[in-house]
Amino acid sequence: MSDEIVQFCRSRRQARRCTRRLGHPGLHRHRSVMWSDAGADAPRCSGSGEPGSPAAPLLDGWPHGRAMCDRCHDFVELTAEGRLVAHDADSRHPDDELRRRQEWFNTVGW
Repeated sequence: MSDEIVQFCRSRRQARRCTRRLGHPGLHRHRSVMWSDAGADAPRCSGSGEPGSPAAPLLDGWPHGRAMCDRCHDFVELTAEGRLVAHDADSRHPDDELRRRQEWFNTVGW
């Protein structure tokens, strides 16, 4: 079993996320829907500004009060009013963040 973390393309079209690997050549695709970069959604996640609540923490406190965005599934800071801060749906994560996200989803689930 490999410890390599597969990073998938973050391009979206009408909220559908590309299911190809990060850096892939050619068109983006989600099932039978395909699109180019010109037809992609804006990088700002449509979940920005939506109400949120802190995600359940792991034993060490991770994700440290951040909420999971229902649209892009990233962990995002909350405003004082309990709303998701503006964030991009195509953000890149360092390997440590990806491992922690993987651990969170395997421990807490959806």
